[in-house]
Amino acid sequence: MTESNGAEQTGGITQDEGAAPGEAAAQAAMPDWEKRFRAPRVGLPQWAEDAPDRSLFVSNVTGTFELYAWDRATGEQRQATDRPNGTTGGVLSPDGEWIWWFSDADGDEFGVWMRQPFHGGADEPAAPGLAPSYPSGLALGRDGTAVVGRSTDKGGSTVHVARPGAEPVEIYHHEESAGVGDLSHDGTLIAIEHTEHGDAMHSAIRIVRTDGTTVAELDDTRGGTEELGLTAMGFAPVDGDCRLLVGHQRRGRWEPMLWDAATGEETALALDLPGDLHADWYPDGSALLVEHSYRARSELWRYDLAGGGLSRLDTPEGTVSGALPRPDGTVEFVWSSAATPPAVRSTSGQLVLEPPRVPGGIGRAPHSVPVSDAWVEGPGGKVHALVQKPEGEGPFPTVFEVHGGPTWHDSDVFAAGPAAWVDHGFAVVRVNYRGSTGYGRAWTDALKHRVGLIELEDIAAVRDWAVASGLADPGRLVLAGGSWGGYLTLLGLGTQPDAWALGLAAVPVADYVTAYHDEMEALKALDRTLLGGTPEEVPERYAASSPLTYVDEVRAPVYISAGMNDPRCPIRQIENYVDRLKDRAHPLEVYRYDAGHGSLVVEERVKQLRLEIAFAERHLGRRPDRSEG
Repeated sequence: MTESNGAEQTGGITQDEGAAPGEAAAQAAMPDWEKRFRAPRVGLPQWAEDAPDRSLFVSNVTGTFELYAWDRATGEQRQATDRPNGTTGGVLSPDGEWIWWFSDADGDEFGVWMRQPFHGGADEPAAPGLAPSYPSGLALGRDGTAVVGRSTDKGGSTVHVARPGAEPVEIYHHEESAGVGDLSHDGTLIAIEHTEHGDAMHSAIRIVRTDGTTVAELDDTRGGTEELGLTAMGFAPVDGDCRLLVGHQRRGRWEPMLWDAATGEETALALDLPGDLHADWYPDGSALLVEHSYRARSELWRYDLAGGGLSRLDTPEGTVSGALPRPDGTVEFVWSSAATPPAVRSTSGQLVLEPPRVPGGIGRAPHSVPVSDAWVEGPGGKVHALVQKPEGEGPFPTVFEVHGGPTWHDSDVFAAGPAAWVDHGFAVVRVNYRGSTGYGRAWTDALKHRVGLIELEDIAAVRDWAVASGLADPGRLVLAGGSWGGYLTLLGLGTQPDAWALGLAAVPVADYVTAYHDEMEALKALDRTLLGGTPEEVPERYAASSPLTYVDEVRAPVYISAGMNDPRCPIRQIENYVDRLKDRAHPLEVYRYDAGHGSLVVEERVKQLRLEIAFAERHLGRRPDRSEG
């Protein structure tokens, strides 16, 4: 693995002045679905709190997702990291002098924090003395102090305070999962999210001083019949202000409140909006930026703390994938819809940051088709699904693309994968099954003990609707997904063998017991919460939820892709499942690649989807690709 030396990077990124004739011809011949992957894009620029002209963003312009420094005052952009498997974990110090970035080995997520000067220079260990670990939160102070959250497979969770010129000091340790929430503006208080009570889905918050002594505790898992989660959204951006913005679930959904760690006072906020709410501080502390997520779309609001006024910011219908308020009162955000590629916009009406271009590079990503909404009666209530379909009349071969998480949700957002299937004549259905976020706490928390089986009941209800409505061809239904979606794919092929014509599983859980013993410690804690114990304590639940249990029932051809360095869905448990299918001489294709839980390399992503599409066409027949003209 090579790591970047900032002094060796070029001073800026040139704009595309037109491709050479041969390159232009190759680009013209490239199908739209590939262009959507290869088109340059940028993430939301993070700016240094005390130097707002200095920003850090992620881009794929080189073909690999890496970190870029952007000096807004001069317009200079500089590639900060350059590694074979890419880099996306990075943050700026408050003064904007340093870029901190996480260095792992080939995507295994186990490593150390490095840093380099903002304008270029050699990389160096950012917190010397800390051994490699999985990252679990990071907060940087104005005096150079760093609060580093860590976890290891055998050492549990720790929090260290690292000061310039001194050895890091451990101030927190527990066997259950925990992480750094935030550091107060004056650097005196640290918010730690922890699950010492044993429920990895519902965190409590402890405020400690930098020596580890406790100041206050907020724990909604105590004293009630239901366990409720909390999350630290950030301390007030003002010295001496001990208020922490806290996300809570006391009214059945995520919403913010203010908690004064010094006095214990809690202040509810009058935010009369349906759905889940996330909030962030405006830089002067006078208002909150509220991200409102409801029915697979999101929008932005401003909440003034003095008068309680709530006003909507101007964002198009679709999904805001991240937003930050600037010192001048404007808000920068990444917006897209299923039909429209992402862009970094501002409430000023301007585009904030155009994707970098290189000579001969591809321009903007082609548009796709919009989504429509389907609400289907399921065994646990109405299930929301998002549908995209190609031109023409159905029924279509249909890909049920299952999201990962499990506590995540699909939204009306631009995604190159589903758009590629539509280009190849497939309808795509994405189901926000029980366990998904965005539909209230009860919907998310329904996912316990009958893990996997609950989600598949909801997917089956939507599948039946898709067939009955004439959208989906019942003989050409594909179950597909990555991570938890890959797990549900393999489990669905075994528990619903007559329903699916094909299965495409990326980085899946395939053998739940072996996966538990090999995965990172934080995921073991989640599994204990979901299933009610370890495989030794509740073996019947792990067996009922493991794809390996039903492998002999699988009838559909199976395609599996797996990262050799994956700490979340480790390779050994996948090989156990593959071996069982091979013993049956079952139609199977396996693709292994040198990365972790997915890839940050564009060419690798294109290759994997190309293999999946080819596998589907071999077994289901080929339909015309409308992007080929």
